[in-house]
Amino acid sequence: MKREYIQIRCSIYEKKLLKNRAAKAGISLSEYLRSTAFQKNIVERITQEQLESYQLLVQYKNNFSRISNMFKKGNPKLAKEVKQLSEEIRSHLNNFKK
Repeated sequence: MKREYIQIRCSIYEKKLLKNRAAKAGISLSEYLRSTAFQKNIVERITQEQLESYQLLVQYKNNFSRISNMFKKGNPKLAKEVKQLSEEIRSHLNNFKK
């Protein structure tokens, strides 16, 4: 039950910035301010475009891993390069989760 009010003063720019950050996180301005005041980690919601990009990267990573496995015996150098590309995509996917 949240019944108490706290008023703060800020500039118009600060207010717009705070509202924008709260909207990106998918929470109300009040919840955003409470979370930041208590030093909670606030994660911005991803957009549909970002989600599609993430899914595409996952698909590429899987495809390059499969290609690498196919070339292991025939062309080890190519297999190594494809595997490195797959690992690079994986590292980008891990950064996406942060």
